[in-house]
Amino acid sequence: LLRCDLSLRLAVQLYRAGPVGLLHADRQLLTGASEAAMMMLHIPDVLTSEEAADLRARLLAAPWVDGNATSGAGAAQAKRNRQLPEDGEAARAAQQVVSSALTESATFLSAALPHTIFPPLFNRYGVGETFGLHVDNAVRYHAATGARIRTDLSATLFLTPPEEYDGGELIVEDNSGMQSHKYPAGSLLLYPSTTLHRVAEVTRGERVSCFMWLQSLVADNAAREMLFDLDQSVQTLSADRGATDAEVLKLTQLYHNLVRRWAQS
Repeated sequence: LLRCDLSLRLAVQLYRAGPVGLLHADRQLLTGASEAAMMMLHIPDVLTSEEAADLRARLLAAPWVDGNATSGAGAAQAKRNRQLPEDGEAARAAQQVVSSALTESATFLSAALPHTIFPPLFNRYGVGETFGLHVDNAVRYHAATGARIRTDLSATLFLTPPEEYDGGELIVEDNSGMQSHKYPAGSLLLYPSTTLHRVAEVTRGERVSCFMWLQSLVADNAAREMLFDLDQSVQTLSADRGATDAEVLKLTQLYHNLVRRWAQS
């Protein structure tokens, strides 16, 4: 499992040079009648289109199995797809590519505040294949290590250009209804694991994707969202005023003290 240490560069990068955060992310904040907020975040270019194409080609050359290899009892009844065996050489090599890309994405790290990332998995949907409405298991068990993680966030990394297939949208339920997501190859959608979601039936071509779950340092969705907002503001102000500006330093102090208050080691 990929462990993320907040004290290293794999943590939120408050002083990363250049425009960051919302300037590079198509952000959707979905708030219902309750005080709890739900954040779904589209993060483009986690992989370049060339990197996504190369990874997809290597995956397609490997053997695949029935997608229910990792399904819970409820999801298995709704799932019709194929999956790369997670203990195979192809999966291990692809996991390294994706894990490295995630640790290079400041927006992903800021939004997710990852504590532990379950090893990324890979699936493919051909014509007639789909995954019905379901919720992800609250706890994932990794047989190879015996580790268990609480699933706070789910993520899908799109590997097939959208023009190469019809259908196959990732449809996630929020308080206003079902939201459909289909992004360029190399883009990632991050969303709460608590949501009901499905993959629409593919009617042309083939959809290849990477999917994963993670346990965040901050379990509460609303607290994590506020930290993300604050971090983006600090980065923007830092780029404008400089990292040593008094107000930037105060907000940086506030950010880290809130992380200390809410983080679970």
